[in-house]
Amino acid sequence: MEQQIAETIKDEDKRHIYEKKRVIVPAITAFVILITGLIISINSIYYKTTDDAFVEGHIITVAPRVNGPVVKLYIEDNQEVKKGDLLLEIDSNDYEAKLKQSQAKLEEAKASLISAENEVIKSNSELAFAKNDFSRYSQMHKKGIASTQDYESSKTRLTAAQTDNNSAIAKSAEITASVKKLEAENEQDKLNLSYTKIYAPQDGEITHKTVEEGNYVQTAQPLFAITKDDVWVVANFKETQVADMKKGQKVKIKIDAYGNKKFNGEIDSLQMASGAKASLFPPENAVGSYVKIVQRIPVKIIFTDDISGYNIIPGMSAVPTVKVK
Repeated sequence: MEQQIAETIKDEDKRHIYEKKRVIVPAITAFVILITGLIISINSIYYKTTDDAFVEGHIITVAPRVNGPVVKLYIEDNQEVKKGDLLLEIDSNDYEAKLKQSQAKLEEAKASLISAENEVIKSNSELAFAKNDFSRYSQMHKKGIASTQDYESSKTRLTAAQTDNNSAIAKSAEITASVKKLEAENEQDKLNLSYTKIYAPQDGEITHKTVEEGNYVQTAQPLFAITKDDVWVVANFKETQVADMKKGQKVKIKIDAYGNKKFNGEIDSLQMASGAKASLFPPENAVGSYVKIVQRIPVKIIFTDDISGYNIIPGMSAVPTVKVK
């Protein structure tokens, strides 16, 4: 009997404990969810974040301005270069020959121009003489001293001298224009010859190298790119997040390559158009099947920490968090 009573008491205790657990566990869970919700809500008011963000930088694509085979290549993948360094040479023989031809043509044209200018000077003298002669015979003819035949002859000589003078001036102008054209061609040939040597347009490192010594390259064909150490983050925030964003606001930047480490930064600027509006083919919203989509606004964020000791390069994924209030 006593054993039965003891077992009954024990069962009652277990039931009470179970009932307490049924009440306490949901209460604790609800409390944790409430606190978490409050933290998230407060955090969303003071901080804005996005994972649609990437590291960007200055990337200059280098392409030749003339055609030809590459005879010298002075760079390797990921090599560091300085502005003004000679990077490669294109075969210059054809361009040197063309420059010599244009120089010879230019010298010939200049010689012709000197001759034409001398002809103009000569024709000017002959025209001046013919004018004086005609003026003298005109006065003498009026006074009856000179015959009509002499008067007409002087008039004919004046007309011929005027025609010769006009012709000499026109020929000189034509040769002058030809000289200017040949000078322009000569300058272009000099430029083309200089383009056979490609120099580094900025400091940086070689990347995306697709050229080798001996390759025949075409004008505007991308050969490689040069990237600078200066990088920043472009974060595509939702339009509902940027209302309180402004230049100079502090940012914590998480780079996926460095785990949970956070770098300090600040907002540099907001793009004055959404990503869709700035695209090559912006969407046409004035249609009957319009569906509203939250737009993304690119925000440029610069690093305020010294990141020279980190391998942060364009294209890396980032997660910035902006303190807006």
